[in-house]
Amino acid sequence: MKRIDLIRELEQGGSVFIRHGGRHDWYQNPKTGVCQPIPRHREIKDHLARHILRKMKD
Repeated sequence: MKRIDLIRELEQGGSVFIRHGGRHDWYQNPKTGVCQPIPRHREIKDHLARHILRKMKD
């Protein structure tokens, strides 16, 4: 999955950007308080993208 598509899905789900890390950007779901790092690679493996989306949804 392309990184930009993953971020778009996260933001549509209500997640917001928190901060830049060393090699990741951190996003948080304000409803649940769950934070998750998003790698800065152009392509993110589908398995990892599904895990991130599942964890960040309500």
